[in-house]
Amino acid sequence: MATLFYGSDLNPIVLPDRLMGYIKVITSTKLRRGESFTLTWTGTAEETGRSTIWLQPSIPLRFVFDAVEPEQLVGEYLRSLADQANAASGLVIDTRTWETAEQAVHAPARVTRPAGRSIRAA
Repeated sequence: MATLFYGSDLNPIVLPDRLMGYIKVITSTKLRRGESFTLTWTGTAEETGRSTIWLQPSIPLRFVFDAVEPEQLVGEYLRSLADQANAASGLVIDTRTWETAEQAVHAPARVTRPAGRSIRAA
């Protein structure tokens, strides 16, 4: 599990390493550009309801990961989260379903063929 230390709060945010990897990349990118946003997460085992924090360049953050090597992130899912972070609602993550959402974006597209008669050579 990864830990995010937010400002002077003594209670860190604990999430799976790969999920925190997505949050770290999005946060780093947005804060580097001077863009503030909200991060909301729901469904943790320790907390009911949801929590939201305001992320801006002046608030110190520290990401700590259990894994030595960085997690491999799915580019399509990262882009969808980044788009969400740019929306008025900010980045909203349901910790119970994020892996399913990541897999759905990463799943290969189904090839469909047009319906109709096939034409065979005589």
